[in-house]
Amino acid sequence: MNVDTLLIYIFVSFFYIISPGPAVFLAIYNGAVNGVKCVVVSALGNILGLMLLSILSITGLSAILLASATLFMAVKIIGACYLIYLGIKQIQSSNKDKRGSSYKLEQQQRSLLSYFKEVFVVAITNPKPIIFFAALFPQFLDTEQSLLAQFSIMTLIFMLFSFMSLSTYGYLAQRAKGFLSNSHNVKWFHRISGGLFVGMGISLFTVKA
Repeated sequence: MNVDTLLIYIFVSFFYIISPGPAVFLAIYNGAVNGVKCVVVSALGNILGLMLLSILSITGLSAILLASATLFMAVKIIGACYLIYLGIKQIQSSNKDKRGSSYKLEQQQRSLLSYFKEVFVVAITNPKPIIFFAALFPQFLDTEQSLLAQFSIMTLIFMLFSFMSLSTYGYLAQRAKGFLSNSHNVKWFHRISGGLFVGMGISLFTVKA
């Protein structure tokens, strides 16, 4: 891979990663609700999920997945249902009875591992990264050079951008936490974020290989 090709890949990857998606909205939600530590842990879960998808693309399993309508549909259904489930949970949390007019957004009593697993599942069941790795990666490969080295470089760049993007979104959300200091804003935050997750889950059914 020459320098020009690598720069094009970096450009494409950067704008693909920073565009809103399930992982981004989870980072924003976790940053506002649970703090930067949870965002960092969940970002690690996301990039490890992306690394798994990249490995699958290297071994050719992603190509098989894309070639099989049944398998691809199964991945879509799992990913869509999980996002809808997360959205419903957030909407339900907005309807919980909170005592007192000075209610503030509180951290959820969950282990860090649960945040890691949550985003890991979102990453590996999202058809879009599967399509990206299986269909777009080969466009940047130089067959006269080591494929493993090129795959490794592209995957590391993708993971780095993803980690930085999610951490930044989460940090900005955490800084805006003061806006969520009253119950009215908190309820609408949960409802809007929950609605976005439900909408993204439904939209996954329209993704085609």
